[in-house]
Amino acid sequence: MQKTVPDNRRALILDEAAKLFSARGYDSTSMRDIAAAVGMLPGSIYYHFPSKDEILATIYGIGVDQIITAVETAITTVDDPWDRLEAAAVAHLDTLLNRDGYAAAVIADWPGDSEIRPRLVTERDRYETIFRKLVAALPGLRKAEQRLFRLTLLGALNWTLTWYRPGRQTPAQIARGIIAMLRKT
Repeated sequence: MQKTVPDNRRALILDEAAKLFSARGYDSTSMRDIAAAVGMLPGSIYYHFPSKDEILATIYGIGVDQIITAVETAITTVDDPWDRLEAAAVAHLDTLLNRDGYAAAVIADWPGDSEIRPRLVTERDRYETIFRKLVAALPGLRKAEQRLFRLTLLGALNWTLTWYRPGRQTPAQIARGIIAMLRKT
């Protein structure tokens, strides 16, 4: 009887593609680049994924799941609305700045005109729903201000990916600082 060997190449392709998308961006990463990173011939990747778009969509879904899990875990036992938002921001930033995960690839630039764009938007919206609820629970924010507040917060958190350097402030310190500034407004 022959043993079946699990195909770890698919996971390796996703891991390396996530790193490349995070570092270079989607458009600047080719299937050839991904193949080289995993030690495969470029055509061999198509055995595992029909397209680069499909690789991105898979990575994106996993990355969104990672961030959702981290944020939901962080806010589970917190009751105060501002403390919940702060815990969510800390979890978001910790996950985003963990270069071993897929979350950074979620923030990387998307393909401009691609048929997978609606799938990526759906995933993004699934995550942003958490922050919509957290912001809606804050006292003193009018309905009209909530959208701008949420987008400002997520924009500030996501932008740290471009300037963050380990050894200065921790991701938690940065997230708490951003929340403290927004709380004063």
